[in-house]
Amino acid sequence: MRTRTITLLAGSTAAVVLAGAAAFVMTGEKDRFAQCRKSAIAGGTAQIGGPLELVSETGETVTDKEIFTRPTLLYFGYTYCPDVCPMDTVRNAEAVDVLKERGFDVQPVFISVDWKRDNAQSMADFTHNVHPDMLGLTGSEEQIRAASKAYRTYFSIRDAEDEYYLIDHSTSTYLVLPETGFLEHFRRELTGEQLANDVQCFLEHI
Repeated sequence: MRTRTITLLAGSTAAVVLAGAAAFVMTGEKDRFAQCRKSAIAGGTAQIGGPLELVSETGETVTDKEIFTRPTLLYFGYTYCPDVCPMDTVRNAEAVDVLKERGFDVQPVFISVDWKRDNAQSMADFTHNVHPDMLGLTGSEEQIRAASKAYRTYFSIRDAEDEYYLIDHSTSTYLVLPETGFLEHFRRELTGEQLANDVQCFLEHI
């Protein structure tokens, strides 16, 4: 059985309006990243992101200030995910490597939405297999739900009493910068090189 994925951001205040390559964020101010955007966020990018408190793969409690120390590709999933999460995180890792070859330092970050099964060790094992620079984060139910709400992601546990339960979840990848915060989200249909190209545009306009 495969994990059903949801590609739309949850929350009416952060509805995604596909507007093509010329779209801009509706903040009323000139957007220096306008030429890079392929979507617009109702209410502006400030509607997504914010303070986080999670547990790192080393078992330490960390905040958004410690997580986003450089440009970041952020993804929400879970380590028991049978197909989608491994594929998406590997794609993100490929994009990070392409960007590194081009002189851009970007970190992949993976936040688990599975507080019951994902602990620091399972996160460390998962990220080690995907990319040496990937940071894995988990936490309590309260911490994870708060992080998901901040980034307007969706997840729903199926048959929670089943030991091998699956989780339906959104599959967007987010570009987050230190201080600036959330900039854009990307669809899972992109290849690693396509994602790198889209991210590079933003990094060149910082």
